[in-house]
Amino acid sequence: MTPNWLSQLDPAHAPPPPGWWPPAPGWWILAALLLAAAVAGVRWWRDPYRRSRRAALRELRAIRAAESDLVASARAIESLLRRFAIAAFGSAKVARLTGDAWLTFVAAEGGAPLAGQAGRSLLSTAFGGGASDDRDRWLAGADAFVRQARRKNRASRPEKR
Repeated sequence: MTPNWLSQLDPAHAPPPPGWWPPAPGWWILAALLLAAAVAGVRWWRDPYRRSRRAALRELRAIRAAESDLVASARAIESLLRRFAIAAFGSAKVARLTGDAWLTFVAAEGGAPLAGQAGRSLLSTAFGGGASDDRDRWLAGADAFVRQARRKNRASRPEKR
């Protein structure tokens, strides 16, 4: 045996650095969660009810900003309410409603400001029975209807065309 026995050993080698692939299990879990969140976000954003609701609110803002006469405003609001209701609840439930039955439906589904005299003045102004200066109440009722129309009815999906 030689007195310098340490010199006979091989030089020290560090293990190779870890590679970046394959990732650790935690990164796989994070990637799966991010993918699931992205899919859920796209499905939520593209929901037909939400899309029609956003479009109705956009159109309602345009009606509010327009400086048109009362008859044109009443017709635009009535048309918007009717189209949104058909999109949200289906034509079988909404298309045949007129007059007080229509106003009762709108009030029951969230448009409470349009119940009573405000709703009747909207219909009479829109369809030529006289002019009433309730434009702010009509807009408030239409906004409430569009925003709250489906809160009680989440289980029902709009019908496919």
